[in-house]
Formats: sequence, C-alpha cells, structure tokens
Amino acid sequence: MTLSAENLRIGIPSKGRLSELAGELLRDAGLSFRRQERSLFARVKDMPIDVTFLRTEDIPVLVAEGAIDMGITGADLIQESAATVNNRLNLGVGQCRLAICVPDESSIQSPAQLNGLRVATSFPHCTDTFLRTHGAKVHLVTLSGSVEVMIALGVADAIVDLVETGSTLAANRLRVLCEIGRYETVLIQNPAKRLSVVADRVVRRLEGVVIARAYSLLEYNISRKKLAEAEKITPGFNSPTVSSLEDSEWCAVRVMVRRGEVIGIMERLEALGATAILEMQITNCRL
Repeated sequence: MTLSAENLRIGIPSKGRLSELAGELLRDAGLSFRRQERSLFARVKDMPIDVTFLRTEDIPVLVAEGAIDMGITGADLIQESAATVNNRLNLGVGQCRLAICVPDESSIQSPAQLNGLRVATSFPHCTDTFLRTHGAKVHLVTLSGSVEVMIALGVADAIVDLVETGSTLAANRLRVLCEIGRYETVLIQNPAKRLSVVADRVVRRLEGVVIARAYSLLEYNISRKKLAEAEKITPGFNSPTVSSLEDSEWCAVRVMVRRGEVIGIMERLEALGATAILEMQITNCRL
C-alpha cells in the first residue's frame, strides 16, 4: 500500500502500550482500519484517511514538518522536541509526570543544588530548560533507555525520568525531588491544517469518545419533594432529564456524572431517599 496525497495522514505509535491506546481510540471513534503484518500504513474504511505507524518520539517532528497531518503522541515528547504543532485534543489517557529524582539518602532538597552535578535523562531539552530557570547548570548524560540505574552505576548524581506509580524508584532507592511537568496523550495537527474538514471530523469523533469515557449515565427514582435536593447532587452536563412516573409523587432522573464520582454520588442519593439507582456506560456521545 502507498500513501495517497488526497488523504489525511494520521500518525500513531507503531508499538507499545500507547500504540494499543491510540488504535483503540480511533476504532471507538469509528475510524476502522486493519494493519497488515509489518506494514507501515493502513487505510481507514469509508473515510479519506491513511494511518501511519511510527516511532512515538518521531510523531511531533513529522507533524511539524508536514510529513503527516495529525498524530497521537505524548505531550512530554512534544515539549522535548520543541516541535511547532497545534494541540487539538487531550485524549485522557497515558497520564504521566516527568520528575527529577535523587537517592533516598541524598542531602539535595532543591533543583538549584544540582548546579555542577551530573544528571542522566532521556529528556535533555526539558531538563536543561527547567534547571536553568532554577539557576542550575548541569552536565547532562543523555540516554535513550532506562535511566533509573545510572546513579547506582556512578554515571549520574540525579536522573530525570517519567514516573507513574513510583515502584521503580522505590526499587532503586530513589525519591522525587520535584516535578518538571505532568503530561498525557494528545492529538496534534500540523499548523497548515491541510484537509481541515476531514481533520475536524476526526477531532469531533475522538472528542465524543473522550467525553464518553469520562462520564457515566446515572438513572434513579426520587420523590418530587426531594427533586431539587437531588438536582444539586446531580446537576448534569447541562441539566438532568426528569420524567414522570405512574406515581405522581415520584419521578425518574437521568443524568451524566463524572465516572470517578459515581460511587460517592450514588451514596448521597441513597441517603436522600433515591431508589433504583443505576449506572450505565456511555460508549460515545455528542454534546
């Protein structure tokens, strides 16, 4: 298969967890494609879109250069590359934080105290920019792989790396000195906005999936006397949907609530006297 100049080109990671997340998001948004083994390209069914499989860290640069029109990658990699791109949508997945880490027993308490020391990282641009704002000029040891063991090997006095659960740090007897930034997976676009109508359709479709994943649909029955109190608990995205029940003193409420708040809201509704409280998954939406 060859790329078509008339098609929108979207780059996604070729392997790893982010590749799985990106492919799942696109398919949930109705962008159906099938990747042949070892193929670098795939065509989206029923839409003028080609999907290109690339190294995650190359996607920001390739979008900036116009080799591809859009891409799914990490915001940390965009900052590191200093690529000029438009961030079209935060995708709500792949959250991480970039942090400066030092040994547990280290006396260092601030970034300024790293001045003159050695720092190992896969993010030299982000690291140097951050440390210079704190008055620290360091010797950067730039690596492409794992950096957690570099202190134990005597290569560095501190590291800058992505931190998720912190278990790897604990295993290497390291602690977070401070955070450089927090990032997530994003959809980016070349500033020229080639094929903007198709690109906007992609953004809108993905937006529907991202919002749907962040919310649940909650249904419950409540006495009309307590409806106003219930609406304060569940105000909804704009407002709740209220329907009459056969018993005129009761009504049914349907409302969107943030998924992370569902359990607490259900408990508050139950304490208020609500019954038949049901949570339902939203797979897609338009708001």
